[in-house]
Amino acid sequence: MSTQAKVVEGKATPRGKYPHIKRAGDFLFVSGTSSRRADNSLAGVEVDAMGTAKFDIRAQTRAVLENISDILGTQGASLEDVVEIGTFLVDMSDFGGYNEVYGEFFDFDGPARTTVAVHQLPHPHLRIEIKAVAYKPL
Repeated sequence: MSTQAKVVEGKATPRGKYPHIKRAGDFLFVSGTSSRRADNSLAGVEVDAMGTAKFDIRAQTRAVLENISDILGTQGASLEDVVEIGTFLVDMSDFGGYNEVYGEFFDFDGPARTTVAVHQLPHPHLRIEIKAVAYKPL
């Protein structure tokens, strides 16, 4: 079985030495993905003049899933090919908003899913990170 890893042009540069996506045979593994844009700004975050941050879990979730979709697209795959999702929330009180947006992308026949709370993510304004596994034969 051959493997190949890819950092996707036009997406936020990984914050370490890892790819956005790795193919292993017929499976695609998408690294933990956030709402971070290529310019390092974050979808779903507003910071006022006093430095107070306001977070929108729905906007962050939507941006994360769209980023994953774009990353999968570089391998000829889509969200329809996703078989497993792992979601990390900084605050489980965001679960309702996350779950609502998730339902816009997936239904009961969608991927298996696990959602866990974590202490923090790599940027203090990130509320959610998602990793995915897709099945897309060559």
